[in-house]
Amino acid sequence: MIAKAEDNKPRFPYVFLLKVFLVIGLIAADTYLAAEIAQRTKLVQVMRGLYSFLIPSIFLSVIRYIVIFLYNARHKQRAVRGNFVLGVNRLTAVLNVVFALIALLISFGINPKDFITSLTIVAMAIAVLFRDYITNMISGLIVMFSEQLSVGDRIKVGEQRGRIVDITFANIVLQDEEDDIIMVPNNLVFTSTFMNLSAHQSSLFTVRFELPLQASLEVEELEEALRVSLTTHPNLSDKPEDFQLKVIELGKDFVRYKLDLHAVSNSNRMHRQLENEILKEVIKFERKVLKSS
Repeated sequence: MIAKAEDNKPRFPYVFLLKVFLVIGLIAADTYLAAEIAQRTKLVQVMRGLYSFLIPSIFLSVIRYIVIFLYNARHKQRAVRGNFVLGVNRLTAVLNVVFALIALLISFGINPKDFITSLTIVAMAIAVLFRDYITNMISGLIVMFSEQLSVGDRIKVGEQRGRIVDITFANIVLQDEEDDIIMVPNNLVFTSTFMNLSAHQSSLFTVRFELPLQASLEVEELEEALRVSLTTHPNLSDKPEDFQLKVIELGKDFVRYKLDLHAVSNSNRMHRQLENEILKEVIKFERKVLKSS
């Protein structure tokens, strides 16, 4: 099951309170058991490691809460594009992992600065080996904090099309029309053709189809049959100029058409439903022509 992006609803801060209680416990132990603790080197290192993780993590949680609160307050009068909150949460998770690693080094008596310095060459090699993942991660952060797209948008990246159900550091997770899950690398947003089909919704939509050459000879009858069945449709504009059937390609044994229509709404769901109805009418026309010939 694909993990959904975090929503904006407030949740009871169990983890945050647990961190606060642990810090209070550590401070109390330092105050009342200082002599006993000082005699145990390993325990001192572990406590320093816990301090190194818990205190920065608590401050980070407070900053995260303030940033999200101010963001929601600023956008309360309009629809909020939720991937900003998603980006803040993911970035917070990464920083917490960094704090945890530093705390682990301190718990084992290792100076984090010396350790990182000694691994500089190894770190460079790792950066080269995992270059694609690192760039994907950076691209994911840019996408999360961008106003270009959001969870729930319908997009087209290269040849892939679908609705965004999640944004991770590695991929944009899409759900296509057949409910299949597609994992699109974040880098593709910046290196290939990208379209946000939800950003500027329009009542205009296009239906493309093809007919065998034999059925296409009756193009005027096809246009009239579609016009009769669609002009009275409650979800379509009844203006004659809003109905345009065009031939876009002539093959050896087929003809491809494009039908431009205006719906009464810019709902993508309505457009797909109308497209389905129109294609059914085309199939009926094709059967009728081929049967009579």
